[in-house]
Amino acid sequence: MAKQQKVKQAQSEASKGSVKILGETAVPAIVEEVIGRTGTRGEITQVKCLVQEGKDKGRGMRRNVKGPIRIGDLLMLRETEIEARRIKSKVSKGVYT
Repeated sequence: MAKQQKVKQAQSEASKGSVKILGETAVPAIVEEVIGRTGTRGEITQVKCLVQEGKDKGRGMRRNVKGPIRIGDLLMLRETEIEARRIKSKVSKGVYT
């Protein structure tokens, strides 16, 4: 009976969200370039970063970052499969001619 209680306790603790996301940890990436600002109020910064570890090691990707950021900063990415969309400028060539 004590064995069943321990198993139930272990299962309930694991389901509370304290476990890692899909069994993986965060992956470090270094900011190489600040591309621009985005978001309705300009609160998001789009950066190009280089993944340092994991299966996508050496891959350069665009990411959106909230908060202060500069070149050389270290980002901890939860996943490296999804890349941010390119920022489109509101004024394109030939619109106001």
